[in-house]
Amino acid sequence: MENSKFDSHEEFMRRFLECQRGLLRYVMCFVPNAHDARDIVQNTAVAMWKKHDSYDSSQPFQSWASGFALNETRQFLRTNQRWKHFLDEETVLLLAGRREELSDELDERRIHLRECLRALPETQRVVVESYYFHDQTVENLSEITGRSVEAIYKSLQRIRSVLMKCVQRRQQATFGAER
Repeated sequence: MENSKFDSHEEFMRRFLECQRGLLRYVMCFVPNAHDARDIVQNTAVAMWKKHDSYDSSQPFQSWASGFALNETRQFLRTNQRWKHFLDEETVLLLAGRREELSDELDERRIHLRECLRALPETQRVVVESYYFHDQTVENLSEITGRSVEAIYKSLQRIRSVLMKCVQRRQQATFGAER
């Protein structure tokens, strides 16, 4: 019996780790602070493990996990003073429903964004990755690069604009190819 518990835990962890980044993206739709979103995803993992025996393996794990993430996010928004008035319950539920409707389009955009990021000049890609993926502050980037804080903000703004246009072009090309 002990072995089956270990197998269950192992399977749960494998599936959770496969969808962890998706859960983080999901939570960040509601709580844009990466640190808080990571905490919510950790709490989601704990809540899921407590109820892991209720998972129906005929259903997608990601959807099951997203339900827990939504509940943990709602709890966080209700109890955290800094975020308490950020989104009300009704808005969170509307956003969750809309995100579900757009999930295929968002996946497509994410693929295009990844391709567009690869196409950036290395100096721009490093700034974006440092800021968005490695949680560097604009002030840290200013110190590291020897550029002013204002120059880093402007650079990020220009890069975001370039990435947005790139993603839009790729979407239009994909849409045109489907016709």
